Amino acid sequence: MAGGAPAAGGAGNGVRIVVAGDAKTGKSSLIVTAAAENFPTNVPPVLPPTRLPVDLYPERVPVTIIDTSSSPENRDRLVEDLTRADAVVLTYACDRPETLDRLSTHWLPELRRLEVRVPVIVVGCMLDKRGDQQPVSLEQVMSPIMQQFREIETCIECSALNHIQIPEVFYYAQKAVLHPTAPLFDQEQQVLKPRCVRALKRIFILCDHDRDGALSDAELNDFQVKCFNAPLQASEIVGVKRVVQEKLREGVDERGLTLTGFLFLHALFIEKGRLETTWTVLRKFGYNNEIRLCDDQLPPPIKKYPDQSVELTTEAMEFLRKIFFTYDVDCVRKDGALRSHEVEDLFSTAPENPWNEAPYVDAAEKTALGGLSLDGFLSLWALMTLLDPIRSVETLIYIGYGSDPSSAIRVTRRRRLDRKKQQTERTVYQCFVFGPKESGKSALLNAFIGRPFPEEHVPTTGNRYAVNVINQPEGLKKTLVLREIPEEGVKELLSKKDALAACDVAVFVHDSSREPSWEKATEMLVDVASQGEATGYEVPCLIVAAKDDLDPYLTEIQDSTRVSQDMGIEAPIPLSTKLGDFSNIFHRIVRAAEHPHLSIPETSAGKSRRQYHRLLNRSLVFISVGAAVAVVGLGVYRVYSAKRNSSS
Repeated sequence: MAGGAPAAGGAGNGVRIVVAGDAKTGKSSLIVTAAAENFPTNVPPVLPPTRLPVDLYPERVPVTIIDTSSSPENRDRLVEDLTRADAVVLTYACDRPETLDRLSTHWLPELRRLEVRVPVIVVGCMLDKRGDQQPVSLEQVMSPIMQQFREIETCIECSALNHIQIPEVFYYAQKAVLHPTAPLFDQEQQVLKPRCVRALKRIFILCDHDRDGALSDAELNDFQVKCFNAPLQASEIVGVKRVVQEKLREGVDERGLTLTGFLFLHALFIEKGRLETTWTVLRKFGYNNEIRLCDDQLPPPIKKYPDQSVELTTEAMEFLRKIFFTYDVDCVRKDGALRSHEVEDLFSTAPENPWNEAPYVDAAEKTALGGLSLDGFLSLWALMTLLDPIRSVETLIYIGYGSDPSSAIRVTRRRRLDRKKQQTERTVYQCFVFGPKESGKSALLNAFIGRPFPEEHVPTTGNRYAVNVINQPEGLKKTLVLREIPEEGVKELLSKKDALAACDVAVFVHDSSREPSWEKATEMLVDVASQGEATGYEVPCLIVAAKDDLDPYLTEIQDSTRVSQDMGIEAPIPLSTKLGDFSNIFHRIVRAAEHPHLSIPETSAGKSRRQYHRLLNRSLVFISVGAAVAVVGLGVYRVYSAKRNSSS
C-alpha cells in the first residue's frame, strides 16, 4: 500500500499553530524566517498573525502562525490564543538550559491546567549558539520529558540564523494536526489503539468482498485504487505480502492478506512515521479525527415534535435479526442467545460496545447463562433508537447496515394526534414509573426483565431503564420501555415544559402497607396530571398498589378507590413482586398506551376548566342561534316591507 496526499480531515479552514515559550527563546525569529525565508535583523516584540504560503507543504492546507508574549500583562491574550490552537509549538533556547527546564516545570503543566488538548511540538531554537563543547543527544535530553508528557508529538532543534530545519518545524506541527498520532497509536505500549483496530477491522471486512477472511490480490488492488487512486503492480503486491510474512507468519495465507496482516501493516506504517497512509484510509471510509463516522455519513438531525418518537423500520429490524443469527455461533446447539463474547464480537467494528454503558447495561432480560435472546437483543436496539436515534443508526452502519441510513428509522405520529384518532401506530412505548422511595419501583423493573426479587433495598440514584418485548394476540409484538423516576428527580423533571411529551403512559407505585407512601404517590399523580393539563401532554395513568403480600394500612382500599374515581382512572392494581403476582401489569401498561385517549386523570382544576369551556361553548351556540334567528327575522321583515311598498 502506498500513501498519497490525504484530505485535511479535521483541519476546518486551515491549521492554527500557536508559538509559546519563555522570552528571548527565538519565537518571533522562527516565525519570520519560516514565512519570509530570511533571517530578520529587527523583530517586533510580538508579531501579528502570520500566514505561510499554501504551497509550502504538499497538503496545501492554509497554516496561520500566532506569536505570543510570555509577559504577565499579556497573560489573558496568551490563554485565549492557546485555547484556540490546533497545535502548540513550545520553544526553548539551546544555549540556555533553564528555558528547557521551564517546559516541564511551567509550560507543559500550564497547557494541561488550561485543558489545551492538542499536539505539542517542542523546538530548540538558536542551535547555532550552543557550540560543540557539550554535544548532547536530543533524544537523551527529551526522552524523560516525553515520557512524562505524552502530548508531545515531536522534538526538533533549529537555527533561524543558519536556516537549519525551519520549514520542518511547522511541517511537523501541521502534520500533527492533519495526521495525529494519539488517536491511532499507543506510544507507550507500541500498539494500535483499540478504536483504530476496530475501524481498520470494519474497513477490512468491507473490502473482503468474497467474505473469505482474507484480501486477495484483486481485493488488495481495489482497496489501493479506492484509497490512493492508483493500482498496485503485481510485483508490489508480492512485496507487501513478503514484508508481512517475514515479520508475521499468520499475516498471509493461501487466500491472501489476513486481518492480522492488514493491522500489522498499518502499525508498521505508523512506526515508520507514515501516519498519513493510515489516515488516508480512514478518511476514505468516512472517519473523522475521533475515529468515528463523519456527520455526512449519518442521517441529518431529526426534525420532530417533542411528542413524537423514533423507531427502527421493518428493514432495519430484519437486518438485525440476520445479524443476531450470524453472531450466535452456538445456534447449532440451539443456544438461541448471544453470550457476552458474541455481543463484543458483533460490536468489534464499532468504536465501542454501546451497551457496556448506562442506560443500556443491565437494561434487558438475560438468559440463565447470561446471554441475550433475540427479543432482548431487539429490545435494546429499540431502547437505543428511542433515546439516541442518530447513535443507533451510526452503530448500525458500523456493524454492516448497507442501505441508506435514513431507511433505518422512522418518526412516529404525534401523540396529541393519536389521542384525537383514539389509536396509535407505535410499536415502542415508554412508561414513566413514579413513586416514593421504597415503594417497589425498582422491584417492578427487575421483575420486568426477569431479575429475582432483592432481599435488600438498593436505592436508585439516577434514571434507570428496563426494556422487554410484550407478546400480543395474533403473534404481534410490542416493545415496552420502563423508565424509573427517582422521588428526588420528580420536581426537576416536571419543571420542564416538555417533560411528559416522551411519555406514553405513567405508572404510580406505592407501598400499600404504608399510608405515607400512598399520600406521596397521590401527590405525584396530581402533579403529573396538572402538568399534562397545563402543557397539553396528557398521559394515560395507572396506579399500582405494590407489596400486596403485606397487610394494607387501615383505609388503603377506601382512599385509593376514592382517588381513582375522583380522577376518572382505573382502580389501583394490586401486585406482589416478592410472590411473583403481577396481575398482568405489563400487558395492562401496553393496553393503556395503545388507547392514548383513555385512563387520563383529571384534577379538580381540570374539571373546573372543562366545565367552564363547556358553558362557554353552550353560550356561544346560544348566541349563534339567536343571531341566526334575528337574521332570518330581519330577512322576513325586509321581504314583507318590499311587498307592501310594491303594492302601494
